[in-house]
Amino acid sequence: MNYDGSSESDADAPEMRLRPLTETGAHQIEHWFDHPEVQSRLGDRSWIHRQLRLIGRPSSTVFRGATVLRSHAWIGLDQSGTPVAFICGDVYDRWVRYHGEGPDGPLLSEAAPGRALGLAYLVDPSRRRHGYGRSALRSVLTHPATGDVDTFFLGIDADNNASRHCAESAGFTLPDPEPDHEGMLYYRRNRLS
Repeated sequence: MNYDGSSESDADAPEMRLRPLTETGAHQIEHWFDHPEVQSRLGDRSWIHRQLRLIGRPSSTVFRGATVLRSHAWIGLDQSGTPVAFICGDVYDRWVRYHGEGPDGPLLSEAAPGRALGLAYLVDPSRRRHGYGRSALRSVLTHPATGDVDTFFLGIDADNNASRHCAESAGFTLPDPEPDHEGMLYYRRNRLS
């Protein structure tokens, strides 16, 4: 689900400032969704506008066996104030691994208590390999709006090696190397101390 291609070391990671997603911001970055790989991983321009609507939805929605408490979406700005990344996610009452639907409802495993934030991110396709994905992930880990989150998760397509590398460079680990029923791997990171 993510697209970055980052390759720099932590010492070289650029500074990142997160700005909440607004309609103006969505229009600023919607052209990123014209890139073929972004479309294959996330979708077309409508995806970013759908994310904008999600941050305004009521809480307590159940999604894949966990209760959505709230949604966040930010645009990552470089030192000059230029949008270089987008990151969003839902805060859940817990983390559970979803395995599809069974006759009695969702098939779940690996429940982890405590609030969890499931993230998706995107780097401007013309700005890949500069550390912006890692910087966006790290900025969310320490953002005041996520102060009550215990665990952060990334669902990444198993064949998205660039995003997998980026997640690992931001300190996320892969507890289970087997993709789920949708071909996704789930990377995990606990709150920074």
